[in-house]
Amino acid sequence: MSGFLKEEKGGVSLLIRVLPRASKNEVIGLHGDELKVRLTAPPVEGAANQACREFFADLLGVAKNQISIVQGEKSRHKRLLVHTGDQEAVRGRLAEWIENRPRT
Repeated sequence: MSGFLKEEKGGVSLLIRVLPRASKNEVIGLHGDELKVRLTAPPVEGAANQACREFFADLLGVAKNQISIVQGEKSRHKRLLVHTGDQEAVRGRLAEWIENRPRT
C-alpha cells in the first residue's frame, strides 16, 4: 500500500491533504505520499477538521471519537490517527477504495 498509511502504536496513521470548500466530501486520489481529500466545510474555527474526522469515520466504518488529528490542525497537510486494534480492517477499507477509485 502507498506511503500515506502507517501502522503505529494505538492504531493506524493516515497522511492526508485537505482541500476545503468543495462541492462534496470525497477522496479524490493520491498525491505523493498523501491521500487527497475534498471537504465541503470551510477552514474556519475547526469546521474542516471536524468534517475531516466525520468523513474518515464514515469511510472507515469506525466511531467519530476513534479519529484524531495528531498533526496539522491548522494546515491542509494532516496526519490522522485511527484509534483501533483492528488495523487490517482499516487497511482493507482503504485498499478497497484504492482498487475501485477512478483513475485521474
